[in-house]
Amino acid sequence: MMTGKTFANLSRRWSLFWGLLLLFVLLVCAVFSDFMTPYDPTTQNRELYLAPPSSLHFTDTEGFRHWVPFVYALQLVDRERMLYVEERSVIYPIRFLVPGEPYRLFGLFPCRTHLFGVDGPARIFILGSDGLGRDVFSRIVHGARLSLAVAGVALLIAIPLALVVGSVSGYYGGPFDFTCMRVIELFLALPALYLIIALRSALPLSLAPEQVLFAMVIVIALFGWASMARIVRGAVLSLREREFILAAIALGASDPRVIFRHIWPNLTAIILTQAALSVPGFILAEVTLSYLGLGVPEPLPSWGSMLASVGSVQQLGSFWWNLAPGAAIFITSLAFYLLAEGLSDLADPHSQIL
Repeated sequence: MMTGKTFANLSRRWSLFWGLLLLFVLLVCAVFSDFMTPYDPTTQNRELYLAPPSSLHFTDTEGFRHWVPFVYALQLVDRERMLYVEERSVIYPIRFLVPGEPYRLFGLFPCRTHLFGVDGPARIFILGSDGLGRDVFSRIVHGARLSLAVAGVALLIAIPLALVVGSVSGYYGGPFDFTCMRVIELFLALPALYLIIALRSALPLSLAPEQVLFAMVIVIALFGWASMARIVRGAVLSLREREFILAAIALGASDPRVIFRHIWPNLTAIILTQAALSVPGFILAEVTLSYLGLGVPEPLPSWGSMLASVGSVQQLGSFWWNLAPGAAIFITSLAFYLLAEGLSDLADPHSQIL
C-alpha cells in the first residue's frame, strides 16, 4: 500500500523528470533557434504588422480533406480596426526542412534549412506578429538563447565565488568567518534589483551588444553569489565535524586537500539545487533590464524588450499574443523550480521510496 511519504517521494522524482525534460527542450530551442524557427527574428514585414496567429486548416473551401495542415495568406482589410482576413483562393501547405533565410549554424556553418515553413507570399505566424511585422514565435525562441546564456554565464561566475568564500568561511571559522558573513549579509541586505538597474544605468547606453551582455552578466553575478555562499558555509560547518573529515585531518591531510577532496564532493547536490533555484532570478533580472531599455538593444530579440513593446492594457487585450514572452518566462522558471525540487529530494539522505 502506498503511504503518503511514498507518494510524495514519487511526485518529487516526477518533478525531476519533468524539470529535466522541459530544460532539455529549452536548451534544444536555444541552441538550434535558427533552425527551429521559420524566419529571422529581425526580419520585418510591414504589411503584416500585429497579425494574429495563423490558423491551421485541414479542409479547404471545396470540402477536400488534406493530410498535411495548410494556411491561407493573410490580408489586412481594415487598418483602423486591424482586421485581417484569409485569402482562401490558394492554400499553402506547411513544409518541413525547407530552404529559407540564411543563417550560421552554431555561428560557424552557413545554412539555409529551417525546420518548417510555407511558400510565399504567405507567412506562418504561430504566435502572430509584433508591431513591426516580425514573427513573435521566432523572436521568443531566439530570446531563449539570450536569457539562458546570460543566466548560464552568470552562474559560472557566481558558483565558484560562492563555493570558495562559503567553504573557507565555514571550514576555518573565527574572525575570518565573521568577516565573510558580514560581507555576505551586506550583499543580501542590499536591494539587488535596484542596484542592478543603477549599475547598468551608470554605463553608457551606446555599448555594443556584446559589451551589454558582458556588463549584464557581471552585474547579475555580483548579486547572485551571496545567498549560495551562505548555504555552502552552513553545509561546511556541518561537514567539518563528520568522522571522515576528522579522520582525514588526523592523518595529516592539508586543509586544501580536505576541502577539495572531501568537502566539495559532498556539496555537489547542494550547489546544483541552489544553481537551479538561482537561474529564474537571473533570467528575471535580464528581462527587467531589457524591459526598461537597459538590456540588449534592438533589433536583437529579448523577452523583456518584447514585453515592453506590448504597450497599453487596451492594446494587450486586442493583441494578446504579444504577451507570449511572459508565458516563456513562466515555463522556463517552472522548469528550473521542478529541477531544483527533484535535486533537493536526491540530496536528502532520509528521502527513500518505501
